[in-house]
Amino acid sequence: MATPLSGIETIREVRKSQNKTLLAFSTGKDAIAAWLAIREHFDKVVPYYLYLVPELEFVEESLSYYEKFFGVKITRLPHPSLHRWLNNFVFQAPQNCLCIEQARLPNFDYVHVQQAMVKMHELPKDTLVADGVRAADSPMRRVAIKTHGTISYKQFKYHPIWDWRKKDLIDCFNKHNIKLPVDYKIFGRSFDGLDLRFLMPLKKHLPNDYKKILEWFPLAELEVFRYERSLNG
Repeated sequence: MATPLSGIETIREVRKSQNKTLLAFSTGKDAIAAWLAIREHFDKVVPYYLYLVPELEFVEESLSYYEKFFGVKITRLPHPSLHRWLNNFVFQAPQNCLCIEQARLPNFDYVHVQQAMVKMHELPKDTLVADGVRAADSPMRRVAIKTHGTISYKQFKYHPIWDWRKKDLIDCFNKHNIKLPVDYKIFGRSFDGLDLRFLMPLKKHLPNDYKKILEWFPLAELEVFRYERSLNG
């Protein structure tokens, strides 16, 4: 098994074939670090955010902050999970199902997102996407990177900070004096689902965004209801 390229070697290897790069930007700490790591190596970084629920206030506030910090507009696109949840009637009231069926929302994956971004921003079709994947996050990720390497030309992605540790992240954030999103204060992590870990804090701290989620997924409130009943039961 070949030794994978280091993070900086990965960036330099990608830079040989493209002077602009896409960036999958979730507003999470690893995505922020990836942006900071790559921005000096490319003529242009083109970031995009994949929303699970459109126009949540706390998400838009974070995106606005990072747009101002980096001086770059962040493209908003739907996350593949949004269409998948809707098409599978996740947390949907019965009266919504016919409307969702008639909408015929297409299912898509991250490669389709890459294709949409290169078309939208008039980039070469094989432009790779940087992400914030780190091997330290899980043993499975470490095995995958050591097996398949740090650049996937088939999936159009690369991992510029895969070998960073927690200390590397902290040092980087302190050096650049950049803030983490409010997600970490409210959820202890970045927002990425509709389960109780996110719904309860949203209901308590961000009621407007909680209501907006219920507009899209009305029966998500059952998650909170079951939890509150268990406390009183």
